[in-house]
Amino acid sequence: MWRFAPPKIHGRQIYNFCQWRGPYARFEAFRSGESLTVLISGVESVLIVRMMMKCRISRLAGLSLLPFLLAPPGCKTDDNRDNGNQIVPPGGDGDGDGDGDGDGDGEPTIRFDSGEPNPSGCQGGDSDCSLVDLLFVIDNSGTMGEEQLNLAKNFPLLVQQLEALKDAEGNSLNADVNIMVTTSDFGNDLCTPYQKHESEKGTPIASGCNERLDRFTGLVTPNPPVHEEACTDVCETDIVPENGDLFIHFSPEGDNVPDVSEKDVNGDGILDGAVAQTLSCIGPQGIDGCGYEAPLENMLQALNPGKPWNEGETPFLRDGATLAIAIITDEADCSVKDWSIMSDDEFQNLKPDGGKTPSSAICWNAGVACDGPDANGEYTNCTAKDDGKLQETSRYIRYLVEELREKQDKNVVMLGIVGIPEVTDHNEVPPHEPTAGGMEDLVYRDWLESDILPEDAAKGHDAAYQQWSFGIGPGCTALDGDDKPIGQAVPPVRIKEVCEALNYEVDGEEVVRCCMESICGSDFSPAITCLTGVLQDVVAPIG
Repeated sequence: MWRFAPPKIHGRQIYNFCQWRGPYARFEAFRSGESLTVLISGVESVLIVRMMMKCRISRLAGLSLLPFLLAPPGCKTDDNRDNGNQIVPPGGDGDGDGDGDGDGDGEPTIRFDSGEPNPSGCQGGDSDCSLVDLLFVIDNSGTMGEEQLNLAKNFPLLVQQLEALKDAEGNSLNADVNIMVTTSDFGNDLCTPYQKHESEKGTPIASGCNERLDRFTGLVTPNPPVHEEACTDVCETDIVPENGDLFIHFSPEGDNVPDVSEKDVNGDGILDGAVAQTLSCIGPQGIDGCGYEAPLENMLQALNPGKPWNEGETPFLRDGATLAIAIITDEADCSVKDWSIMSDDEFQNLKPDGGKTPSSAICWNAGVACDGPDANGEYTNCTAKDDGKLQETSRYIRYLVEELREKQDKNVVMLGIVGIPEVTDHNEVPPHEPTAGGMEDLVYRDWLESDILPEDAAKGHDAAYQQWSFGIGPGCTALDGDDKPIGQAVPPVRIKEVCEALNYEVDGEEVVRCCMESICGSDFSPAITCLTGVLQDVVAPIG
């Protein structure tokens, strides 16, 4: 936080004192007579301009602030379609040279303090530790029925754990929480002819799932999948936020959900309150969304500060709040930038019965580059492409890290429930990050005949057909209670890169701000615990 005060230093009065302390950095400026001294510890150079403005310092080592003040924060896209009033994160690589040399020319002296940076977390900076804004981006394509039900059954646990967050003294944090939900559907010309509803493009969904029950029937014809139980098993009667609000809010001072009797939402024998019941009703999104999922772009648009739900007196995205993002999907991110790829056979795989035709493989082929395959059909060094076909992952990293965390002093954390092997062990104390399995066990490889599910084999699908469909083999396979395979998911290279970019180091120790969990797990409670464990580590690290 900022503070201005006239403290005494070494028994001498210092005036015009200005101090900023962030999550892992500090900036101090003070005058004594005609001398101005600035102390910096752990601060990225891109932040120095902002700090100078706060401290009313107009020049630093001969460098005027004017070019920085006049520079626009970003620019509009030049895509050849309406992208829903997109937000474009500020550009630039943040490598400014405002590192004054104190050479006696009358300009301020800059000294880079070699002392310890502030502890990680929200004890410093402009953050309010009790404020949490949580965004869910939920895949609503045709294969997500069971996963949405799994997630909804764990919403009561989420609410319980958010309410149980502790402060640095071990007392209740009294968390003040916003929860908003959107889908992975950003629209695509290959989906539009079959869809019955407009694509969300990051718009919040706050209606009850029973009102949208028709959306729990997929788009595939004939015999589309139907998963109404993803709604009705957890939401007998719709309960939604009051006053037309687009997100749930709750704190010790009150909430914006109806006053209803407690009810066991998920069959665990524990009565759940109105907030958990409401989230279990608005959370399930249906399975009629576009199969070219764009969770990263929908995330960005949901966080667009110019959108109505982020403006006004009660915005979703609040100053000083920790931002938590949960992305739940079973396919590769397909946030398109160059829409010509959807009809370009360069990105299509050969269908077994001849010819190249569009499939979800477009998303993998246009968005990911790997070395290989080797003789076993395995790939290494898989990374997100940066060639303008899909939106570059740097677009999302710039906004979350450079804009929100570094410029706005906002803590940002992420949970990805995605196509990786199940995590087999977690840290016993917050942040409860995975310590075995998961990403460590992920192998990028082509499809094998042994991967084919019984229901797919019954349709005549073999490994070659699945390779055409997805472009890469499964990152994980889900099993039912009898250990029979029932579903599979594609590895999440692009989402992984964005999530892991939120981690950082302090004194050589990694600070975890990203959790990656398996969507093939039969119970998402460890994923929920990892998310709230990271939040606990933000507000008051334990251990």
